[in-house]
Amino acid sequence: MKFRITFKDPDGVYESLENAADVRISQLGGLTDKEQEMLKDSTIETFEEDIKPWVDCSEYVTIEFDTDANTATVCKVNEWKL
Repeated sequence: MKFRITFKDPDGVYESLENAADVRISQLGGLTDKEQEMLKDSTIETFEEDIKPWVDCSEYVTIEFDTDANTATVCKVNEWKL
């Protein structure tokens, strides 16, 4: 059986992107705190663009579960938003 669940979590999406940006920036090294903050904002914006196919309005994610195949798949926005 296949079914879909849509999750709404604006804080979770943003905080996850923020954490991913922190990890990426920490790998660079040698940056001042101000440079890190400036880079963090643009990195988060880049990540937001990268995830747009799967995350609607920076907060909605739909997952399709297939209990017969024992799988779960994140749906692209255009697959579930009509």
